[in-house]
Amino acid sequence: MTPVETETDYGYVDGNAAAGPLQELLAVEPTTVRGQCSTCGRTSMLADTRVYFGGPGLVMRCRGCGSELLSLVTTPSGTWLDVSGLSCLSIPADPTV
Repeated sequence: MTPVETETDYGYVDGNAAAGPLQELLAVEPTTVRGQCSTCGRTSMLADTRVYFGGPGLVMRCRGCGSELLSLVTTPSGTWLDVSGLSCLSIPADPTV
C-alpha cells in the first residue's frame, strides 16, 4: 500500500494562498505602475499610455508602437482584464518614486 498523496507532496497549494499578496499588489495607484510592451519592448508608466474608450470598456495602447497593452471590459455579469500585450508590470514599493 502506498501513502496517500496530498497537495503539499507536490510543493504547491491552491490559488487561495495567493489572495493576501495579490490583494496587497492590486491595491496600488495604477498610474505609478510601469509596464513593458510585448511588441516593441518600450517600458513606461501606465499613465503615459494612450487610452481609448468605446463599447463596454477601454483599451491602453503603447505610445511607441501603438500595440494594445491592456483592455478592461465591464459588463453586468463581470469584469475582464486582458494584459496579454504587456510582457511585465513593475509596481513600485513607494508610489512617490
